[in-house]
Amino acid sequence: MLATSQVDERTIQKYEKEAKEKNRESWFLAYIMDTDEEERAKGKTVQVGKAQFETPRKRYTILDAPGHKNYVPNMIAGACQADIGVLVISARKGEFETGFERGGQTREHALLAKTLGVRMLVVVINKMDDPTVEWAEERYKECIEKLTPFLKQCGYNMKKDVVFAPISALKGANVMSRIDVGTCPWYADKSFIELLDELPPLDRKPDAPLRLPIIDKYRDMGTCVEGKVEQGTMNEGGKYLLMPNRTRVVVESVSLDENDVSYAVGGENVRVKLKDISDDELKPGFVLSDIKDPAPVVRRFEAQLIIVELLEHKSIFSAGYTAILHCHAIAEECSIVELTSQVDRKTGKRSKKPPMFVKSGAVITCVIEVEQMICVEAFDQCAQLGRFTLRDEGKTIGIGKILKLLEAPAASEPKE
Repeated sequence: MLATSQVDERTIQKYEKEAKEKNRESWFLAYIMDTDEEERAKGKTVQVGKAQFETPRKRYTILDAPGHKNYVPNMIAGACQADIGVLVISARKGEFETGFERGGQTREHALLAKTLGVRMLVVVINKMDDPTVEWAEERYKECIEKLTPFLKQCGYNMKKDVVFAPISALKGANVMSRIDVGTCPWYADKSFIELLDELPPLDRKPDAPLRLPIIDKYRDMGTCVEGKVEQGTMNEGGKYLLMPNRTRVVVESVSLDENDVSYAVGGENVRVKLKDISDDELKPGFVLSDIKDPAPVVRRFEAQLIIVELLEHKSIFSAGYTAILHCHAIAEECSIVELTSQVDRKTGKRSKKPPMFVKSGAVITCVIEVEQMICVEAFDQCAQLGRFTLRDEGKTIGIGKILKLLEAPAASEPKE
């Protein structure tokens, strides 16, 4: 944002002074997105920060997600709105190893990003100017070699979905413009922003039924909601259904980056003002959808699930297992009703006989039930509403996709 002139010099000087007073001189850039005093004092992002910047070719919305393990639910709320992930890895000796070893946050964030619909990943190896690295090609290659097998395991195609770049964010080296050959003679590829600009466009499904999962709500001269249009087109003045309550609403206004617009299409992060509803009648996880083809509402579904890593004291996964289900902005307690088959990782074939239980690393199909009615969809119908994670005691234990819904969508008449 500093490199694209979204922050003026006077503000930066103010942040530099604040950071110096806290004896954290290198934190001043983080203050651009970390606006809360608690975040600045701790040096940890807590809430998802949102900002915009533009290049001559594209307009971007940044979602600055927390990295600390205590704030993973907040990270999920941010990542589920993103199309492209920027995974920032520290090249500094010791820091990379800490983040990537068992229990480190680098692993969990990469895994969650893929599950939450982040289709492409730009991996920036940061702090290349550190005295322990000094732009060494060997260290850069070492980081890539260790990351590659794990990113493959997460489901990323290393040739199509992932790009790497060395940077020094503090000095702005290789961020906007390519790095000087004298500083880094072995890297002759594009800068970070150039790599972002050249990523291929994504299919937004503008003609599909509208799906807008609500991430946040607030009052501002009426009821306002925030979220990302996952598919379809939403028009100012249009009439839609808010699921699961089936409440008819009218879109009074649509705003994009603080500017009012007449419509929004798939991929846009929007703020929407709604008529005919109070903010008490909705919550994050509700889905604004097409009246003729609303988002399905169920309590039970069959899913394919990869058991990533179970807790040490709960090392067996079977019917009756309970966890927290995260799907778009939903966080609901769920239980496993039954395991229906085990899936062969190599062939993808399902076993005829359902397993009694499985352990870490298994791929299964199972029936999952949640406490409350939720808006989800089969993965092949709407991927963003059909992929989920299971978390238990603050740890991601499974990632999955919904194969089929086991209860018909609610058939009651829409509320006027």
